[in-house]
Amino acid sequence: MEPNDTLSDVPPEAPAAPVRTRPRGRTALLIAAAALLGISGGTAIGYGIQAQRPPSPLPALSQTELAYPAKALPADKVPAPLPASQDHRVKTDGDLRKLIIDRPAGWSEDEDADWLDDGWMSVGVLARGYEVEDGMFEYFLESDIRRVAGAAWTKGEHREATITLTQFSSGTDTTAEDYAVGQRSYMADDDHAGNNGDLVKGSGEGRYYVYGADLEPGYEPFYRARAVVHRGDIMIEINLYDTRPISKKDIRTLVERQLERV
Repeated sequence: MEPNDTLSDVPPEAPAAPVRTRPRGRTALLIAAAALLGISGGTAIGYGIQAQRPPSPLPALSQTELAYPAKALPADKVPAPLPASQDHRVKTDGDLRKLIIDRPAGWSEDEDADWLDDGWMSVGVLARGYEVEDGMFEYFLESDIRRVAGAAWTKGEHREATITLTQFSSGTDTTAEDYAVGQRSYMADDDHAGNNGDLVKGSGEGRYYVYGADLEPGYEPFYRARAVVHRGDIMIEINLYDTRPISKKDIRTLVERQLERV
C-alpha cells in the first residue's frame, strides 16, 4: 500500500506495494500516451495550416472607449466573496490531509502502513503500485502532480481500508478527471474487478467496484472493493480488503462520505 508529500524527496528504501493490494496502471499510461500523440499531431497540422495563411492585420493601438467601467462599483454593490464552505479552492489549498474523512467507529490506524509518512505519500511510492513504475512516475510528474495525502485503517483481524487523495496543480480540473477515467477504464477486465461497477451518487462518472473472490489453494480467500472518483483537482481512491466478503454498502458508504468531505 502507499501515499506522498513531496516530489523531490522519494526515499529509496520505501517499500514496494504488495502486488495484490494495488491496481495496475498500464491502461492509464497507454491512454496518457495516446492523448499526447493526439495533441502533438494536432499541433503540427495547426502550424502547417497557419503558415499558409496571409498575416492578419494588427488592431489599432488607440481605442476611443475603454472596455471596462470608468468607475469602480460602490462598496455596497461589490459581490461578497464565497464563504469557505462553498469555495472549493479554499478547502483544497489547505492541509489536504484534513480533507480525509474521520476514521469510522470500530476502526484503528494501521500501524503497518509504512507507505505513509505523517499522512503523506510520495510520488515514487505511488508509482510503485503500478506495473509500469517508471512510466507512471514520469506520467505523474508531467501531469503536474502536486501532492498525495492518505490514510490506512484496520478493523478486526483481517479488514483493511486505504484512502488516497491525489491532487494536481495544472490550474484545471481535467488532469484529475483524466487520471480517474484511466483507472476506471480497465476495471471491467477479468483480471481486475470483472464488472462495470456502480455509479457513486453525486460524482458524475465516479464508480465503486466489488471484486470476485480470489481463491488460491493454501491461502485464505481474498476479497477486495475499490472506488475511483474525482472532484475538482483531486482524484479519490478508496480500497477495502478482507478475507471475508465485502458488501457494496461497505465501499459505497465510505466513498460517499469522502466525496462529500472534499
